[in-house]
Amino acid sequence: MATPTMQKVLNFNVGVLGHVDSGKTSLAKVLSTVASTASFDKHPQSQERGITLDLGFSSFLVAMPEHLKGSGYDVLQYTLVDCPGHASLIRTIIGGAQIIDLMMLVVDITKGIQTQTAECLVIGEITCNKLLVVLNKVDQIEDTKREKEIAKLSKRISRTLETTKFKDVPIVPVSAKPSGQEITDGSNAIGIDSLIKVIAENTFLPNRVSEGPLIYAVDHCFGIKGQGTIMTGTILSGGLSLNDTIEIPSLKITKKVKSMQMFRQPVQHAMQGDRVAICVTQFDPKQVERCVVCTPGHISLLYGAVIQAEKIVYHKLACSSGAKFHITIGHETVMAKCTFFGSVFD
Repeated sequence: MATPTMQKVLNFNVGVLGHVDSGKTSLAKVLSTVASTASFDKHPQSQERGITLDLGFSSFLVAMPEHLKGSGYDVLQYTLVDCPGHASLIRTIIGGAQIIDLMMLVVDITKGIQTQTAECLVIGEITCNKLLVVLNKVDQIEDTKREKEIAKLSKRISRTLETTKFKDVPIVPVSAKPSGQEITDGSNAIGIDSLIKVIAENTFLPNRVSEGPLIYAVDHCFGIKGQGTIMTGTILSGGLSLNDTIEIPSLKITKKVKSMQMFRQPVQHAMQGDRVAICVTQFDPKQVERCVVCTPGHISLLYGAVIQAEKIVYHKLACSSGAKFHITIGHETVMAKCTFFGSVFD
């Protein structure tokens, strides 16, 4: 997980979530310096409809913050996970939220908290412990009223978060796309430097383990003529090295890792938390879009399992035996019929 200059890089995953059309992708674009093959609404239907339909990934590097110096890393890399905002894509959002260390909740200041804003908060409470709120599109508020409107919405959001684990989170006003102009270098964007500073201040050293069996959540799969099939995704646990043998348990296929890249830079090794692309040969990318990849034999296909479930406070209905629930692991979702034996607190 080192760059060509042999600097040790800490990868920190930041989820960009919020209601549809709150400006998430524009914000990710002005923050990023490197775009992956799946970023900034490259999906043809995204461009046609003007909304994010799939997960997008991009990154930027910053110097190691003072509070993380001495951690064994030289440079801090932020991987931005740009999630869709449309309600019908909730499974995609959940898949993206499972791989993040910090959640950046984007709110359109002209509209305030909307339906999917609240849904993203619920997902955030389940999947991560760190949150910061971004008030986007502040340029659309008149200069004379801007400060007052920012304070008003900030107070409202803080009040909403008081009963959650995200009490007293930072709220940063920005405008990623002033006057609706497409900006790629952030030169005219408002508040971006302040936002990067706040992100750095709230960055922590995640628990990363490079040893043990691999679990790799693949979110995109495509072929490159003359090279092979590329899988891109995030390592959920363990590590992965060049020439390792991996398994796609859903297909019962094993393949050897021919090459690896992290945001267009060749690497020999990647570990838990890293976003990495791997190349395998003699595999048809049409066989899979999203999947879980692992160390051979580590993951077995199940027809049933005994697990402990925690009911979230927002779920008001009873959890009754015989009910069906969606079960999501990584980017895969299946329907399950559940039998409840009782509460562990009884």
